[in-house]
This record gives sequence, structure tokens and C-alpha cells, in this order.
Amino acid sequence: MPDLINQLCDEAVDLLIRLIQTPSFSREEAATATLIQEFLVAHGVAAKRQQNNVWAVSSQFDANKPTILLNSHHDTVKAGAGWKYDPFGAVLEGDRLTGLGSNDAGASAVSLLATFLYLQDKPNAFNLICAITAEEEISGPNGIRSVLPELGKIDLGIVGEPTGMNLAIAEKGLIVLDAIAHGKTGHAARDEGENALYKALDDIQWLRQFQFPAVSPLLGPVKTTVTQISAGTQHNVVPDRCQFVIDVRTNELYQNQEIVDFLRSKLQSEIVPRSTHLNSSRISENHPLIRKGLAMGKATYGSPTLSDQSMMPFETLKMGPGESARSHTPDEFILVSEIRAGIRDYIELLSGLAP
Repeated sequence: MPDLINQLCDEAVDLLIRLIQTPSFSREEAATATLIQEFLVAHGVAAKRQQNNVWAVSSQFDANKPTILLNSHHDTVKAGAGWKYDPFGAVLEGDRLTGLGSNDAGASAVSLLATFLYLQDKPNAFNLICAITAEEEISGPNGIRSVLPELGKIDLGIVGEPTGMNLAIAEKGLIVLDAIAHGKTGHAARDEGENALYKALDDIQWLRQFQFPAVSPLLGPVKTTVTQISAGTQHNVVPDRCQFVIDVRTNELYQNQEIVDFLRSKLQSEIVPRSTHLNSSRISENHPLIRKGLAMGKATYGSPTLSDQSMMPFETLKMGPGESARSHTPDEFILVSEIRAGIRDYIELLSGLAP
């Protein structure tokens, strides 16, 4: 049905233009959620909504079939300095559409919506759910994490993020740790007190030198980076408290809680994780979905960037139009040709699939 695919491609681009023109910062996505819901309803789909999350279930849902989730997000970061274009202008110049959220991840969101509309009433070997969700950019509690319990059993997920339509079969996880070194105050002019800053520096030096032994062939080693530090109240008082922050990027060979427990056993500072649910993910290259993608000429790789995959307790693939390097940059853009090719690739990938 080439005419239907062309029509859906045109409608996807039109929707993306309207999404770009509508500010949708994380936690402020109500207006774009309405646009997405109205888009589905206009196509005769019973769209459901919870807060700023919108989803739809294929019309021929069969509880005896496996279910595939198509997911992307419609929230954006705030525009940084350096934009020459209006971030909400949705300027279309030839093949190039410029605007905030065009690449990350509006193009993926509208492409998955078009794919869902094309496949949802076909006699597939699987059910489809398409969920376009909120708060991805902040890993917030009112995004995909709040929606998953409403969706029932999911067997496989395709997460739309800019990958050049290649197959990100693994993704690094994230743990942010607040570390607190404790000491005792004393006068800096005398040999008094117990310097919490020096304790923190000992721990930081250990972190710089230590390497977790299990290295992923796709994601590389676990990476620990100290990114913030704060101590002291005045120049002549030995600080009794030093706080620092550790950014930990995990690979799929470790569970996040395992990393936390190990660091607690090695560091003298108190370690408090902000969360442990943003886990690394991995799908086998032997999975039917990945074999199909490889047969289409797609490349596999491990992604260093975090997505809503981290909150999905089932196998997932990250794949979408656009390029990750454009995300969160001034004059972010997507090519219309990338959206059209992305929709066709998604449809080809899923057509005839037996997950």
C-alpha cells in the first residue's frame, strides 16, 4: 500500500511541525499530549491518556499473542544558548526541518505513530501498543514508568530515539550517587580536627584508579566520574563534612544495586543513591527482530546515552530516525527524508515478524 504509506509519511511530518511549534518541556507536555491524542482519534483510534502520556492498542488485540510496545517521548529539554533559529519555529527549508525536539525525539515519535496506524489492523503475529510518553528527558516518575502497569504484559519494546535507524542493541545505565565524607571540625592553624575533605579526596583518588573488571564488548567498562564537590564554611576551620557526586554509567554485566553495594564496601564516605532503577539493557543479536534488522542491512552497536529503555523490564531495541549527535544542540534538525525512510524501515522490520 504505497499510497497509504506516503499519506502517513506526509501526516507524520505535519504532526511533527505542530509538535515543534508547541512547547513541551519535561513536566509541561500537556499541549503536545493533546495534539497526539487528537491525531490518533482523527484516525479512528481509541487513544488513552494518563497525565501527559498517550497510548493506543491495536484493534485486533489477542491475549494469546505476544505484545510489542512502540514507545518514544514528546518532552524536550529547554533550548540552550546559540540558537540562530526560533526553537519553536519549525522552519522547513528543502529537506531540513529545524526546531527543538525535531531530532530528539519528535521524529521517532511521529514515525512510530505512523507505523502503528499502518500495522495496527493488519493480521500480525503480535499485538501492537504505541505509547508516546512524557518526562523522558528527566527520567521522571510520571512518564513511561507510570504507564507500564496500565499496558499489561509486554514481550518486546522498540524505543524510538535518534540512532540513524541502526540497531542500538545495548544501552548504558545510570546511577547518581551522593557521597558524604564525615570528619571533625578544628582550627586550621593547629593540628586539630579530622578533615572530611581529605577523606573525600582519598575516595576520589580510589575511584580514579579503580576499574570494574567486567567489560562489555558493546558498552565497554563501567565508568565512574566525580562531577561535583562541596566542603568547608570558612578558611580557618577544618571541614567536618564534604559532599561530592559520583556519576556512574553501568554496562549490562552489572546490576545497579550490585554497583552501589560494592562501592559502599570500598569507600569510607557515606554513599546514598538517588535511584537504582535506570538499568543497562541488552537484547541478543539472535533475537528475530535483530536478525530481521541485520538482514535489512542495519548495523548493531551499544549506546552510551540513556533512554526510557532503562525502565523497561523486558527486551528492548533502541532505533529511530535522526542522529544522536544533534540532540540537545543549537538549531537541532531532522531531515524529512529521514522520517520517510524511518517509517518505511519500521514497517519493513515489523511486517511478517514472528517474535
